[in-house]
Amino acid sequence: MNTTEYIALMIDRLPKGYVFTYTDFTTEVNKKQAVIKALNRMVVSGKIAKLSKGKYYKPENTPFGKLQPNQAQIVKDLLEENGKTTGYLTGYSIYNQLGLTTQVSNTIQIGKNQVRPNFKRERYTISFVKQKNTITKANIPLLQVLDAIRYIKKIPDANVDESCKRLLAIIKKFTDQEINTMVRLALKYPPGTRALLGAMLDELQRDQVTEKLYNSLNPITKYKIAGVAKALSTCEKWNVLDNRN
Repeated sequence: MNTTEYIALMIDRLPKGYVFTYTDFTTEVNKKQAVIKALNRMVVSGKIAKLSKGKYYKPENTPFGKLQPNQAQIVKDLLEENGKTTGYLTGYSIYNQLGLTTQVSNTIQIGKNQVRPNFKRERYTISFVKQKNTITKANIPLLQVLDAIRYIKKIPDANVDESCKRLLAIIKKFTDQEINTMVRLALKYPPGTRALLGAMLDELQRDQVTEKLYNSLNPITKYKIAGVAKALSTCEKWNVLDNRN
């Protein structure tokens, strides 16, 4: 079996939308060029598509054209390193998934401990959000919600009161252990995020876990968020002010 036949067989076994590089087929330096040439021939023939330099994917063909891979596939090299989770989709990338907006953005935002400048990959802009907590697969859903709380005023095509109500519905389904973990993670977020989370937990009558959040805040600092009072009756305790009132 020659190189092209071997690669074609391997690609047939891959799911549609899967992103790969030549290293998925060989790690031998002397075979690198042969694999790259074979992959590029397959791009020309339409069997696979090129995402960016050195990155290919198995397209799913529809009556409307080829579907792009999902966002996690497009940036998976930025989310994991040597089998260890090092980043996660956040911000614009998950607002739609969380039901906070109907918009789908061309910006893919990634939470990481070490950030880097924005760059383009195919039609997407890749940007980064600094995450001070250790990132694990288990805490990613909690970090995504905390990020949404942090940037609640920047969620596209959404107003704060509706976003608050949606976030309340999400948090309400968390277990006691998840709530405790989220409070611990929130301590490394800006004070405005801690205050708004505290107000949300009070609204859900989970105030027994909010003492650490409350004690971490400056009692004279005010946090202005227009529209928040429509969704939360607990704002005053947390100095979260609806500056439309």
